[in-house]
Amino acid sequence: MFDPVEKLKEYIRCQSISADSKYKDGMRGAQEFVSGLLGSMGFAVEVVQTDLHPIILAQRGGDPAWPHVIIYGHYDVQPADPLNLWQTPAFEPTIRGNRIYGRGAADNKGPLMVHLAAVGQLLEENPKLPLRLTFLIEGEEEMGSPSFLPFLEKYQDRLKQADFVFLSDTGIPNETQMVITAGLRGIITFEIEAVGPKSDLHSGLHGGVLLNPIQALVDLCATLHTPDGKVNIPGYYDDVLEVEPWEREELKKLGANEADYRKFLGIDSFHTPPGITPFEAVRFFPTLEFNGIGGGYQGEGSKTVIPSRAFVKISCRLVANQDPVKIQALVFKTIQSRAPKGVTLTITEGHSGMPYAVVPPGRSNTPKDQSPVLARAFRATEAAGKEIWGKAPLYLREGGSVPIIGEIKRVLGLDSIMLGLFLPEDNLHAPNESFNLDILKKGIATSKRVLSAIAQP
Repeated sequence: MFDPVEKLKEYIRCQSISADSKYKDGMRGAQEFVSGLLGSMGFAVEVVQTDLHPIILAQRGGDPAWPHVIIYGHYDVQPADPLNLWQTPAFEPTIRGNRIYGRGAADNKGPLMVHLAAVGQLLEENPKLPLRLTFLIEGEEEMGSPSFLPFLEKYQDRLKQADFVFLSDTGIPNETQMVITAGLRGIITFEIEAVGPKSDLHSGLHGGVLLNPIQALVDLCATLHTPDGKVNIPGYYDDVLEVEPWEREELKKLGANEADYRKFLGIDSFHTPPGITPFEAVRFFPTLEFNGIGGGYQGEGSKTVIPSRAFVKISCRLVANQDPVKIQALVFKTIQSRAPKGVTLTITEGHSGMPYAVVPPGRSNTPKDQSPVLARAFRATEAAGKEIWGKAPLYLREGGSVPIIGEIKRVLGLDSIMLGLFLPEDNLHAPNESFNLDILKKGIATSKRVLSAIAQP
């Protein structure tokens, strides 16, 4: 059996930045690393070509009566910039204390290694394990998974035969509290450009006679929220479901402290709608956020111009039961209706993804037709939490988005068990990203426990 820490080091060295074509060799290296490891474990590996980066489809067959689990992950990572803020090189894995540092250590190479190692150990201990397994590893998650939906549609007849999806691309609050993620927010992204005069203008000679595109955009953006923090788009909240009491109880068990959260964020006060705590706001409610804005002179010193154009980048995080297509139409219609005179607005669509929620067995809103294998897997995951982590796991929705999980549900009809493994201090998408090696060990033990329980008759 391979050493998961040494293999993780090898994996991190692959500079697999999907969004930057300069890293095509690193992308190929990561894909070949995962494919080779799965092949050495006895899986039939198919590398499915796409317009961008291949998808790894590795299968272990068996008796059709056996349970069938899909394990999802991704081999691509975020850019490592700014490189000067890394204490050690981003793609040279370094162990300090109980952490391994490197880009992708926590998102998603460490968590994927958890499941690779768990499966490797299980099959070494029991080569005849009565469990069908499919690894589904993509290379475009960090750029919105543009190839994943066409892949799902093409392979749906084969994949929908599974019982559920098992993955770890979500978080936990601390080293001792396991979380089973019960929901993810969906997303839409877009950019607005405001164009005014045909070129930049001298602000002294022409100031005061036309609407500045920057002012036009800022005024428009200011209309998209009410003073109390709600999104000011007609119909935006119409499909948001009431939060079930059991979910609020689970959130209370987290024991999160608002003062600690403010300190972690580095802010003096929260800005949430009335009656909504910050912990509820990031899990149960949709948002509209400004991700970037620009126009005019950006260099050192001053240049007194009225810019000919300005832009703003916006993302909306959506919750379960909200349709990204419907919300996008509502938002775009509202923006166009509020377009200020004197500039021309152009809205450019970005990527989007479905929100997702899953309900464990025995709850007030558990689907009556829930898969018995899925229910058994939830119970096994709860038992593993108590046994390995020392306390019952919490079922919490998460504020982030993994859009392909909603698409898997829509196209394949499969629910997902999301075993959280990364910590707030792991610095996902930031310099000095790391993964806790104690979590690696507990994660492997947990995954083994869950998969073993599913395989039992």
